[in-house]
Amino acid sequence: MIIDERMITYIHSLEGPENPVIEQIEQEALDTHVPIIRKETQSFLKVILMMKQPSRILEIGTAIGFSAILMSEYLPEDAQITTIEKYEKRIPIARENFRRAGREGQITLIEGDALEIMGTLSGTYDFIFMDAAKGQYIRYLPDAVRLLSDGGVLMSDNVLQDGDVIESRFAVERRNRTIHSRMREYLYELKHHGELMTSILPLGDGIALSVKKRGI
Repeated sequence: MIIDERMITYIHSLEGPENPVIEQIEQEALDTHVPIIRKETQSFLKVILMMKQPSRILEIGTAIGFSAILMSEYLPEDAQITTIEKYEKRIPIARENFRRAGREGQITLIEGDALEIMGTLSGTYDFIFMDAAKGQYIRYLPDAVRLLSDGGVLMSDNVLQDGDVIESRFAVERRNRTIHSRMREYLYELKHHGELMTSILPLGDGIALSVKKRGI
């Protein structure tokens, strides 16, 4: 736990109700143990979207579509979201959730490996939300930077791995060491990338918020 549990509970208690369909999908995800963004991360994401008001959004990691639908509630009416997912069992659930939320015309789901798909994308995105396989973030980064517009925002979730990222690799379970080392590499690259300005926040399971510098 990055932040005291009592503090998190208090912060959660301040949240107001969400769109009923979003609340239903969130509860279904919790009941079936599908990982979705945490409450405090949701709140932060909504504020960033309201400030930025992006028109083209790329999401890396759809899962069951919860975060894409949540984002759609806080975007301009003509904004478009492209989201990528390769886990076949979750794709039909996500599509059905987009239908339930009435967002089929706003959210486009592309099936397949994110690294391969990102390489085929063109144009730029005002906002990129990265919430996929944590060990792959470092591999997604070059295309994420390429696809991000000047002044665009890259938000990466789960970057502190419940605090494990600060531990020595030998203090981390052997099966998690590759993800641990790759995430540390990713965070270092974000902070030292010539085209990005990044802040790493101990919010939820850790967020990295990066802005692409203009004119570089």
